[in-house]
Amino acid sequence: MSAEAGTVTAGAAVRPGPTPAEVALLASVFVVAACGLVYELAAGALASYLLGDSVLQFSTIIGAYLFAMGIGSWLSRLVERQLVAQFLRIELLVGLIGGLMPAALFVAYNLLPSSGGGWAFRVLLYGFVLVVGVLAGLEIPLVMRILKRHFAERYALRELVSEVLTFDYLGALAVAVAFPLLFVPHLGIVRTGLFFGLLNALVAAWALVLFRGELRRFGAHAAACAAVIATLLAVMAGASHLTTWAEDQFYGDRIILRESSEYQRVVVTQSGAGGHGGIRLFLNGNLQFHSRDEYRYHEALVHPALAAHGAPRRVLVLGGGDGLAVREVLRYASVEQVTLVELDPHITRLFSTHPALTALNGQALASPKVRIVNADAFTWLELHAREIEAGRGAPFDIVIADFPDPSNYSLGKLYTTSFYQRAEEVLAASGWIVVQATSPLVARRSFWTVVKTLEAVGYTAWPYHVHVPSFGEWGFVMAGRRPWPGVRALPPGLRFLTPEGMPALLQFPPDMARVPVEPNRLSNQVLVSIFEEEWGAVK
Repeated sequence: MSAEAGTVTAGAAVRPGPTPAEVALLASVFVVAACGLVYELAAGALASYLLGDSVLQFSTIIGAYLFAMGIGSWLSRLVERQLVAQFLRIELLVGLIGGLMPAALFVAYNLLPSSGGGWAFRVLLYGFVLVVGVLAGLEIPLVMRILKRHFAERYALRELVSEVLTFDYLGALAVAVAFPLLFVPHLGIVRTGLFFGLLNALVAAWALVLFRGELRRFGAHAAACAAVIATLLAVMAGASHLTTWAEDQFYGDRIILRESSEYQRVVVTQSGAGGHGGIRLFLNGNLQFHSRDEYRYHEALVHPALAAHGAPRRVLVLGGGDGLAVREVLRYASVEQVTLVELDPHITRLFSTHPALTALNGQALASPKVRIVNADAFTWLELHAREIEAGRGAPFDIVIADFPDPSNYSLGKLYTTSFYQRAEEVLAASGWIVVQATSPLVARRSFWTVVKTLEAVGYTAWPYHVHVPSFGEWGFVMAGRRPWPGVRALPPGLRFLTPEGMPALLQFPPDMARVPVEPNRLSNQVLVSIFEEEWGAVK
């Protein structure tokens, strides 16, 4: 027995290492998984960017892609001969189609009829997703069969499945982390698609070299690899011009800044001859402000609460990384500190350094009174509440929530009872919280849902609205534990708000009057679906 055991141990010790072909195929599994997930993420990001920043886009894209992969896996059983040649062709097709997909969608959005999310664009989008998904679904089964055919003596079936799926999942994990943190911020969506298309094509070229003895038409396969790689490289070389053209068509005005951060696509445009027209900020394609009328929005957001307080000393601004709300807060001499909590450091850096943008906010973010914190507001409120409880922090006289509209669940959580309860924990007993609350005319139920949510926490709410030409009728909600006394005086230099005009802002005509709604809770986030339904009806 001991001799036999020794023989087995010795045999295991001298088991030959993996061959180059084996390493190549397992590495290709890693690359294939990474590429497939990138195409899925790119399609979802583009759908959100072009059709609206919504969880609906990602959900439907991911669902359609996984469905298509299932079809591809099922179809793989029909491939019986020339497995390497078929794998090579599929890699070239998925690399070409998946790599070109983001660029093609950008161009198509501006050229197809009813480009603003019309049916023709959606058909093309989901057509791409289904085709790429089917091709991606064919890849892994073919790799497993090639490995089984060439290395049957090295692998039992369970070992083969384990090896392939391990590399598959590792590739997916790597790209899931790198896509938002590395590739999109540095390459953009178009170049990222092309880069991973090239990786697919290189896997095909690798298979061409390693299995050249099995390929009947080596020259034709080599020419196809060269053609696909050349095409992707040529489009990548012109990607900047392509993206510039597509965004110029999309935004209309001259683009003076276009950058991608870890969280979003940032575009700033300027209209008018000679660069003297209005400036607009877009985040993921959604307008955030227009310089010609943003003062109406920000005066209405800030002054009803601060002027009524009388002598606010500590003010918290959540969101509003453009510094425009901070600009209005700094009009009050009593203010000693403004804490700005903005998730995206890219935004606060731009509005602290870019000359055209600092001119808009009056260099407010450079004020010694301003403290900038780049963090998630939901988490930061909880941490600061603990600091107050421990005696290491102080509450705020005013809390201003200037977030983007609740178009997805990440933003919707900032409009929930849980969020407003956390805000109350950092708010002084005599203070008020002010929330931008979308349009009470276009999104009537959404607006009153925000009001109802604040009231569900125990606040008394004072909803009001203003007309901002770039947005139309826009709504705000002020809430607190003590009565709001109204506005008797305002800082000098305001262009819109007056004490005499304030009472009219609190009046809602019948088409904007209150409707019965439920509060928005973290457990259901009804506001997101209501918002999508209402704004989707006007697109």
